Amino acid sequence: MVIYVLYLLGGLAGAWLINYLSDVLPIYRKFVPLRCVSCQEERGWIAYLSYSRCSHCGTLPTLRHLIVLLIVPALSVIMGFFPIQALGSLGSILWLVYFTLIVVIDLEHRLILHPISLVGAGMGIIYGTQAHGLLNTLLGGGAGFGILLVFYLLGEGFVRMLSRRRGEQIEEVALGFGDVNLAGIMGLLLGWPGVVGGIFLAVIMGGLVSGAYLIMQLIRKEYQAFQALPYGPFLAGSTLIMFYLAKFV
Repeated sequence: MVIYVLYLLGGLAGAWLINYLSDVLPIYRKFVPLRCVSCQEERGWIAYLSYSRCSHCGTLPTLRHLIVLLIVPALSVIMGFFPIQALGSLGSILWLVYFTLIVVIDLEHRLILHPISLVGAGMGIIYGTQAHGLLNTLLGGGAGFGILLVFYLLGEGFVRMLSRRRGEQIEEVALGFGDVNLAGIMGLLLGWPGVVGGIFLAVIMGGLVSGAYLIMQLIRKEYQAFQALPYGPFLAGSTLIMFYLAKFV
């Protein structure tokens, strides 16, 4: 019973950290006091963590706050009892929190911040080395970074070519450099040659979701050219799926 409580408390702490970092890092690029998302007045920790209204303007935190507070602790308990074998219970919960932070910021701001990537790289080397040795970890990290770097450069070249042909600047790109960094972290965790399967799975997932999104936009007559979905969630999800699949292959 005690272990259930510890997993739950760990998940709650992780959820609060995700919400705080998602609120401040994309905007301020540093740690700052907690602020209301509406009026930007400072808020106390108790009010922030308890999902209560702002005492200045009466605004509740965003719906994302509530979703994270509900889902992350629940998943932490599940992953604590059914951990990724190579990571253990603590490692599984830690990476759940890390990848959730990546997904939230990427969905809301289309960003994968470099400081967060550096933390992930350090974690990736530690856990990757434990899972499959230092050499395979570094080879996987280099391969993941290199493969996505090629995709990134091809995408940049394609957008520049279209911009010249259309005579207008196209700002939307399929991949950002943060995705390249995340692929490197993915490679550190999955090692070589596991990273190849991980990227392949992410591409499939991204294609399926993008196709479904495109169909929905066409049905609703809201289609716009050069719309791109954030790619971080597919890379993060693929990494966790590959780790769980490794138990059965």
